[in-house]
Amino acid sequence: MADITSQDMATKLLAAGFERNSSSASALSDPIADTPMIVTLDQLRPYDHDPRMKRNSAYDEIKASIRERGLDASPAITRRLGAEHYIIRNGGNTRLAILRELWSETKDERFFRISCLFRPWPERGEIIALTGHLAENELRGGLTFIERALGVEKAREFYEQESGTALNQSELARRLAADGYPVQQSHISRMSDAVRYLLPAIPTVLYAGLGRHQIERLAVMRKSCERIWEPHTKGRAVSLDFESFFQDVLTQFDTQVEEFSWQRVQDELIGQMSDLLGVDYDVLSLDLNDSNSRQRALASEPTPEGSLTTLSVPTAAPSSTVETPPTVSAPLSAPPVSPPAVNSPPREAIVGANDANTDGIDDSERLREHIISTAPTTERLQSIQRMVADQLGDAIPPEFAANVLQSIPVQAGGLYPISDVWYIDTGLDAPDRLRIHIEQFAREIADEAGVADCVQASCDGIGFRCAEWQESMPVAARAVTHLLRALSGQPIAVPEPDDERLAAHLPVLLHGNGQQAPGLSDTALVKLFRLLRLARRLVELDLNRPHRGA
Repeated sequence: MADITSQDMATKLLAAGFERNSSSASALSDPIADTPMIVTLDQLRPYDHDPRMKRNSAYDEIKASIRERGLDASPAITRRLGAEHYIIRNGGNTRLAILRELWSETKDERFFRISCLFRPWPERGEIIALTGHLAENELRGGLTFIERALGVEKAREFYEQESGTALNQSELARRLAADGYPVQQSHISRMSDAVRYLLPAIPTVLYAGLGRHQIERLAVMRKSCERIWEPHTKGRAVSLDFESFFQDVLTQFDTQVEEFSWQRVQDELIGQMSDLLGVDYDVLSLDLNDSNSRQRALASEPTPEGSLTTLSVPTAAPSSTVETPPTVSAPLSAPPVSPPAVNSPPREAIVGANDANTDGIDDSERLREHIISTAPTTERLQSIQRMVADQLGDAIPPEFAANVLQSIPVQAGGLYPISDVWYIDTGLDAPDRLRIHIEQFAREIADEAGVADCVQASCDGIGFRCAEWQESMPVAARAVTHLLRALSGQPIAVPEPDDERLAAHLPVLLHGNGQQAPGLSDTALVKLFRLLRLARRLVELDLNRPHRGA
């Protein structure tokens, strides 16, 4: 190859560069994976379909925290395909509004530039974003009923756009649950009615936070009034249809939510229907109340029948007797002392017992006493389910908080009636008192097997000791004795044979073995549960009590 002269080299260096055939990119494309990034308030916008319309009740507290500490939990952001600005992905519109306020007030850069996690816009972006905001709003302050209803209706719109077909309420409920926002079909029906019939008439009251129960009352009332309206207007010329009539009456009550009363609405509806239809007020009132009762009965869910005896504890009910328990299993041996009839001790006696009833006990304290283990599901999902259930009236099985105070396992027989296996009254929560109760329950369990004399009170341990079994005892009596000796913590003289006998007896005692060995009766089993609960508390108190002379 010929050598390049200095002149040729100079010519090449001074030549024009390569021309760009393609247009230059005006901006970098968004990342295709989750990526931390810093964005400014100018680049960020709130989510435009956020269901929350009312200011967050904790707004001032959140603002004070961000002012002092900065943004501890930055919101996740995303961007629609081809959009100019980033948006909040799932929850965080309140924090964004607060940052804008703080930047305007202070001009502090830490409120203007924020570190966020960018997440790519998914294929089902609108649905994922909306259900995410619904769920996060439940976790961070809740939504009013109408905000939740409008959010669900918007989700229906997105689902129908996605599928190209109209969705019934059951399918909508299924899709919402699959996307992490579970709502029962019956509640979707109430939401739809609220948006269609109530929102046009009383938007101020609904947006101010009218509660679910009042909204449900209005929905039932509307259906009942319509049912009464139809036969009275059939064949008659009426100046307006029922829907217009109902809207006109309801609009009069769109004032302050504190002043709203569904009873006043009902009274006005009946009065104007009476004037318009020429029917006596009292006749319409009776018809409406009867129709309301039928509607509520149809809308209510059946109460599951429990296998345990229950003690009903209504909020403000007069004294009543305890409900009849199920037939208990046959005892282990022939001569047990039968417990007194369940209706023999009056409810006042049970309330006055040391194992106190729910009367006079703070509900929140009682619930805390019953929460003994964590749930296997995630805390986030549980929180969403609880909040949605609380707002909409769900009973997610097992909905503990909604049922424990109304239906508690009970055993009315014995010296210390058990109105609640788990709860320990403050008057009982002392080692000496616990030992007395534990010894009595052990004696009553042994008495059912005809060996009550084997149980002796003790000021040490868990409150009792049990004599050794005799060869002359029936098999069932020996099994109970073995169980009580093991529970008392007494040393076993001959470990191996006794251990083997106890291992053989326990399954029979706890779940029976047919007609030949029916096991502990239901009465004795409840007492055993109570004994174990009190013993665990006693051990806990003894471990935390300072030693004498220390």
